[in-house]
Amino acid sequence: MSTTGNQEITDIKQDVNDIERTNTEVEQPKTEVVLENPDKLKDINAVISFLYKEFSVCFKEKDGIKPLKVGIFKDIAQKIEDNDNVSKTQIRQALRKYTSHWRYLEAVSKVEFRIDLDGNDCEKVEQEHIEHALKALEESRAKFAKRKKQQRPRNDTAKKSFKSGSRNKSGDKGTKPAVVKPNNENAPRRAGKIIALTAEQIKLNAKVKVKLGQTLVNGTITEINKDDIHVVIVTGMLVKTKAESLYTI
Repeated sequence: MSTTGNQEITDIKQDVNDIERTNTEVEQPKTEVVLENPDKLKDINAVISFLYKEFSVCFKEKDGIKPLKVGIFKDIAQKIEDNDNVSKTQIRQALRKYTSHWRYLEAVSKVEFRIDLDGNDCEKVEQEHIEHALKALEESRAKFAKRKKQQRPRNDTAKKSFKSGSRNKSGDKGTKPAVVKPNNENAPRRAGKIIALTAEQIKLNAKVKVKLGQTLVNGTITEINKDDIHVVIVTGMLVKTKAESLYTI
């Protein structure tokens, strides 16, 4: 083989080695690992405890509870702007739970003024808010009593069934059990039809019902910002929602 041929073979081998080395050195895609913040609050009760600690003059667990300022969520959101341990969504959920407690509802019906984060008196509690608090308190207590009654031990029911069965066996075989007619007066009434608001009805100071989860709560539209609608519900909490969650009263 000629010298030129040997040189060509050597050059080809060198090119192959260069290509293999280049492929090996190509940077592999990096997978970014995002570590979860271990200190982030995960439970709503923990978020409420956070509010007790951070804003102790405003949020109370038992004694000294007062109605919160309308729009207090915005004030809290500004305070926690740089806090990675709690989110605005968690704060909103915690506020809903806090303002539905019996002690808080009682405070709305009894205390004259609302307070800000520093514990200072703000606006007076409106009569509509007082009436709603009393109604919500009554309904909540009634539901609690009903659940408690349903959770009683079933032993009483079993004993009554056993005694009733014994009496039936000792009685006349030809006796027919009495037919109990349903009491229509105690039958649940069908709820009224829920009508969504039209575009013309969505305006400032309009009285509406806003859907929170599975519940409709009375409120007043205070701000309209494109698709976002701000509503102050009767507990005094400010809620940001969409038009499809608003209904007529």
